Amino acid sequence: MDTSKMIKAYCMKTKEKNVPMQDAVISKTSRGGYMAQGNDGKGNKMTTMLSEANALAAIKNGVAKKEGW
Repeated sequence: MDTSKMIKAYCMKTKEKNVPMQDAVISKTSRGGYMAQGNDGKGNKMTTMLSEANALAAIKNGVAKKEGW
């Protein structure tokens, strides 16, 4: 998969920045924001907040799935 289109986030456990998120699932928060949850490929969970444009682009590119919204 092309890593340039993947969602990138900060890994709290390993303290690495811009880590590509695998198995990303995008959900809508109660306040209307968008949140992506996934892992870094090593089993460490990651979460990041996204704008609506970035969330929809990630779903369109096939790098994330949409969770019930």
